[in-house]
Formats: sequence, C-alpha cells, structure tokens
Amino acid sequence: ANSVRAMAEAAPSGAKSDECVQVVVRVRPLSRKEKQDGHEANTKADESRGTIIVENPKGDDGEPPKSFTFDFVFGADTQQKGLYDKAAAPAVQAVLNGFNATVFAYGQTGAGKSHTMEGYPDPPELRGIIPNSFAHIFEEVAKADENTQYLVRASYLEIYNEEIRDLLAKDPKNRLDLKENVDSGVYVKDLTSFVVKSTHEIDQVMQAGKKNRSVGSTLMNQTSSRSHSIFTIIVEACVVSATGEHIHVGKLNLVDLAGSERQSKTGATGDRLKEATKINLSLSALGNVISA
Repeated sequence: ANSVRAMAEAAPSGAKSDECVQVVVRVRPLSRKEKQDGHEANTKADESRGTIIVENPKGDDGEPPKSFTFDFVFGADTQQKGLYDKAAAPAVQAVLNGFNATVFAYGQTGAGKSHTMEGYPDPPELRGIIPNSFAHIFEEVAKADENTQYLVRASYLEIYNEEIRDLLAKDPKNRLDLKENVDSGVYVKDLTSFVVKSTHEIDQVMQAGKKNRSVGSTLMNQTSSRSHSIFTIIVEACVVSATGEHIHVGKLNLVDLAGSERQSKTGATGDRLKEATKINLSLSALGNVISA
C-alpha cells in the first residue's frame, strides 16, 4: 500500500492521484520492413487528451475510429527522456523517498519494450527508462547534505521457462528459489546484490547481467527476449537529525517482460515454442495480479 500511495503522491500534475496502477501507452514508428511491405500506421496518440485512436483499415468509409483513454499516451515521435520524465520519474522519486515502485513494459514481440526500458548507450538521448533512472538516483544522492547518507544496491534476475536465474552469478543457469518471511516479505534466496556508488558502476552491473540473458530469434524479432528480466535497485537513506538517526528504504523494480505473442506469427517451434508457452503463462498470471 505504501508503494501504491507513493506513486500516486509523486505523480505529475494531470495524473490521477488516487490510483495505484498507472497505464501508459507508447506507439512506436513503423519499422523499415513494415514500410517496405507497404503498411500504414492505423494507431495514433492524442497526447493532450491521453487517448489512443485506432482506425480499422478494412472498415467501411463511415466507420468511426475507436478511442481508448489511458493515464498518459506517447506518439511515434516521442523522445526517450520525455517519456521518462512523465511516466517513470515519479516512481523513481517515490523510491528515493522510501517507498517501493515497479515500472514494466508489456507488449507483443517487436513492439519496442527493450528499446523503451533499456534503449542504447549512445547517443545519450536514446537511453531508456533503466539508464535514466540510474542517472536520476545518483543525481539525488550527489545533492544530499552531510546529514544524509545513501547506500545503493543492485541485483538482476531473469525468469526463464518459469525458473528464476541470477544474471550476476558465476553460473547464471542455476535455478534459485522464491521464499517468503515475515520481515522482508517475498525474496529470492541467494540472489547476488552489488553495492554501487555511481551511474557508471550500476551501468556496468546491468551490462554484465545483460550478457547472460536468454534471447532467441523469431520471425518477428532477431533478438527476441525469451525471458522476463527484473533489475532491482534498493536505496537506503540514513538521515541524522536532532532526534536521532532515521533510516528509510525504497525498492525499485525495473522489468523488461518477454513479448506476448501468437505462435503462428513468430514461427515458434521446438525450444522457441516451449519458451513462448511459458512466457504467455506468466503474462496471464501477471494480468490476474493487476486485476486483483
């Protein structure tokens, strides 16, 4: 409930402050192949109204377009930093204030989830939500006065075929167990955690883990993510005041989900088909959690 309220309290103006889950939709531009095949975009984003407008290309001339409303929508020409500032920065700020928050990208294979969450290191304007959150956190740490000390830790795991793997371990293929206790709630036993002291260090942690992620080629994407990855940043702040020491801890989960997909469109067979079945199974479980 705390994390829920934190995201709401820290939400930018225009956001609904009493909602615990915010839904943001980004429309990607057409790919080179889609343009070559003669496709046209039938989905538009009206950013001022927060609506997605979808036209039926095979419909009658008089058929009106369908409209869907979300907390925020972003068109095909949206820049990475602009999306971060509106859609993710409030959640990261909440974590710095001692709450928990999660940001994840959901969509079909090839929809641009990894681009939105990770992007590319260079040029800087192509960096996604994860690297922008690194910069945000360490900017706040650098601005802290002498009475406030921060400890920042990072871990990186993937869920592949319903198994949890530590992407930062010596053997990332080892299966880890999900546990629960009264003090810390749900946790992953023996998950590696690194103390990081700068944007560069936390970025190195992410790049090291990324090399161990399970990817595979499908008809829709040459390097399709075949696992869900969760990059977790734990920010502990110790504030010294006249009344003593106060410690608050916030946890930020940055999730790159594997693509939701129809097997017929991806040409999945063998291992790819087995992966896809598990991916869709866990995505439906996630849907149930959000509904609840």
